[in-house]
Amino acid sequence: MFRKAVVTGGAGFIGSYIVDRLADAGVEEIVVIDNLSSGSLGNIARHVGKPYLRFVKADLKRFGEWAEEFRGADVVFHFAANPEVRISATEPRIHFEENLVATFNVLEASRLGDVRLHVFASSSTVYGEAEKIPTPEDYHPLNPISVYGAVKLGGEALYTAYSNLYGFKTLIARYANIIGPRSTHGVIVDFVRKLMRNPRELEILGDGTQRKSYLYVEEAVDATLHALRYTAEQGRNVEVFNIGNEDWVTVVEIADIVVEEMGLRNVRYRFRPATPDGRGWPGDVKLMLLDISRLKSIGWRPRISSREAVRLTARSVIERFRASGSS
Repeated sequence: MFRKAVVTGGAGFIGSYIVDRLADAGVEEIVVIDNLSSGSLGNIARHVGKPYLRFVKADLKRFGEWAEEFRGADVVFHFAANPEVRISATEPRIHFEENLVATFNVLEASRLGDVRLHVFASSSTVYGEAEKIPTPEDYHPLNPISVYGAVKLGGEALYTAYSNLYGFKTLIARYANIIGPRSTHGVIVDFVRKLMRNPRELEILGDGTQRKSYLYVEEAVDATLHALRYTAEQGRNVEVFNIGNEDWVTVVEIADIVVEEMGLRNVRYRFRPATPDGRGWPGDVKLMLLDISRLKSIGWRPRISSREAVRLTARSVIERFRASGSS
């Protein structure tokens, strides 16, 4: 395991689970860099104040003193990003600056700090409307239909160039929809929030037939660390792995699970498609299922199905909202 690790976005959703796992593995020094725009110190509360953790509040869009934190690091987990795919249609500059400019700055800090091992959190959205489903890593052409997908693909290109130029080893992790207890956005959180406000009716963005794959966050972290070990020990300069589940569920099935977990009955679904073919918003990929054969070939496979992951997440989000009085 590592002596020193840097986790950008380490107070965010997936990043905080990476921090948990690194701490449990006994990493001596974990540097979390986060601007707390979407993350929360509550996600890493059990680590704050411990000798192994240093938290740096910084904006990665601006190159600054935070870059010194990379010196002496064995690995960088770059998970800082704006995760809201929907806003890329209305405010594309946000994703360009927070997801691409920030990635360039992280790479520069890594180059100057001579960090050789990296994980870049990419996304299934780089594939766009794939004609082959399940979609393998070597699918071409990569044709994103959202600015979010485009800047993730741009981040992959930057990581590839830096790895080839400066001898980095990089794991590019193309994540499906990752869900779990600390989720703060996405369809499950959206449904719970709406039903707490009005338990008789649920507005569903799209026509409800959108079908996608969901992976529980702790399994996503397991898969990431498994693929990272492979990359570090056997891999080429750049290794790309799909990280997702083997099945998928529709938006209506997710709504049914959330309604059931909330103990509601006779909820009326009101569909609001944003496009003629029933998408939730412009740039929404309607069908997504990743081929994870490559991940399975190195010894990892999911244990929790998409439906089970949705149910576990719904249960935890409902409990969190009820405990806090949120709606």
